[in-house]
Amino acid sequence: MSEIIQHKDIVPESCLGKRFDQTIAIMFPDYSRSRLKDWIVAGQVRVDGKVLIIPREKMYGGEEIEINATVEAEIRFEAQNIPLNIVYEDEYILVINKPVGLVVHPGAGNPDGTLLNALLHHYPQLAVVPRAGIVHRLDKDTTGLMVVAKTIPAQTNLVEALQLREITREYEAVANGVMTAGGLVDEPIGRHSTKRTQMAVSFIGRPSVTHYRVMEKYRLHTRLRLRLETGRTHQIRVHMSHITHPLVGDPVYGGRPRPPKNSTEALLLKLRGFKRQALHAAMLSLFHPITGEEMTWHAELPEDFVELIELLQEDTKLNAEDEYL
Repeated sequence: MSEIIQHKDIVPESCLGKRFDQTIAIMFPDYSRSRLKDWIVAGQVRVDGKVLIIPREKMYGGEEIEINATVEAEIRFEAQNIPLNIVYEDEYILVINKPVGLVVHPGAGNPDGTLLNALLHHYPQLAVVPRAGIVHRLDKDTTGLMVVAKTIPAQTNLVEALQLREITREYEAVANGVMTAGGLVDEPIGRHSTKRTQMAVSFIGRPSVTHYRVMEKYRLHTRLRLRLETGRTHQIRVHMSHITHPLVGDPVYGGRPRPPKNSTEALLLKLRGFKRQALHAAMLSLFHPITGEEMTWHAELPEDFVELIELLQEDTKLNAEDEYL
């Protein structure tokens, strides 16, 4: 499968003196600079009817630029019939509610059975969109909302919006320890110095900002609402662990379960058996990459998360009543 991309336009006078690759990026913003440069080098872009493969060539204004490019399908990944929970869909974007256990993209240890494989099955046309339209990721055991682009222009615009922090993502989480108030963590995150599959706060890492507020307090835990400014790998999990409030169940950054004294048997079993981070992407808000319309979606908490909260609420209530006996 392949897709033919064809465009034709006149270089505006405002591009006088600009490089060819800069000019084409201004004229055709629906495509990434790297993709446009690849098309130039491949001889798939003409200027006044002639192929021009020198990206640094200067423009004068008034030239006719014509793109006639072929986008080949991504054939190295297999399409697999994996069910998707679709929250919203139109001809340009797709919003899904990702379940626990679903890896987003194939990689070491997960060659298939991923969201990408599922997307290729349900939407074969995504084979010509980089990463099958995936714009951002969630960890394997983090649940909740993700947006997927169904066309190259939609993906380009969404990736740019993400980089400009114009996409809002809010999460719910249950953290260990009682937190008295909300705040923010503004600490750079990079690859762990010795554990290469883990991330860590590091002075040589990339800027990372996480906002959080307290939703509900329990005896030894806190329910949080968090908002990301940046989207680093494991960001919330690393930041919360850094401030000594790791997420319940986090197998990498959380440590052992921390039940309060005199917990009910049900709560003890739930905390000991909660083997994934208590983290859910609950809200996603963005401007539609094609229409510009502001759109917002919400995803209810998954069943295991709801059960955890109910048991923590019950434990807090029971022990509060015991204090007055």
